[in-house]
Amino acid sequence: MIRRVLAFLLWAGLACPGQADPAIGSLFSARQPLFSMQSESSEALSSASLFVDRSEGGLFAALPGRLDAPLRHGGTKAARLRDLIARAEAGRAGYDAVQHGARVKPPRRPTDMTLQDIYDWIEATPGQPHAIGRYQFIPPTLRHSAARLDLPASTRFSPAVQDRLADLLLGDAGLMKVKAGEMSTDTFMLNLAKIWAGLPIPSGRSYYDGVAGNKATMTYEAYASQVRGILGS
Repeated sequence: MIRRVLAFLLWAGLACPGQADPAIGSLFSARQPLFSMQSESSEALSSASLFVDRSEGGLFAALPGRLDAPLRHGGTKAARLRDLIARAEAGRAGYDAVQHGARVKPPRRPTDMTLQDIYDWIEATPGQPHAIGRYQFIPPTLRHSAARLDLPASTRFSPAVQDRLADLLLGDAGLMKVKAGEMSTDTFMLNLAKIWAGLPIPSGRSYYDGVAGNKATMTYEAYASQVRGILGS
């Protein structure tokens, strides 16, 4: 059912792109770099992309569906995959990255905020993108993933917490299955690209190329080489 709903939303968005969130559509007319709460040059941040969701101007739902059991503990392979994803999504802004299209920035560094602080910022600033952190979590994904980990709203959005949240998405993409030989590396890479728009599909483009200004931030050859090297495949 989830996949049917996602397919319908994707079809509807492509059929009627002008009707998808008109209040914020203009914010995504061009690809936007990320904003770091620290001082970073625009060149250093311009390679980052959005983690796409319909509510953030894209056409993909908050999660791709649970493709595998949640991954609670990262391990070396998960940590290296997170580093690869972070390079595509946040660049040097890292754990304190905030999507540049957010006109009203959070009042503090994301890593100094609690989940409730972030939720409050989201509620107080409608009509703008809210992708946040090293893995560019959008609001529905952040809330849903935090609930899956039973994280109270008072939890600080620390680097360790962001890593745990990203591990859930790696699990959804099938990390445990690919490590066990139950999923091909190509399928796993495609699943990751369906979650993080900065990662390419075999054509070299983002799965969401042209949607909300998204583009892949590395070549497919580099992406495949990195993932295969990490997985030893």
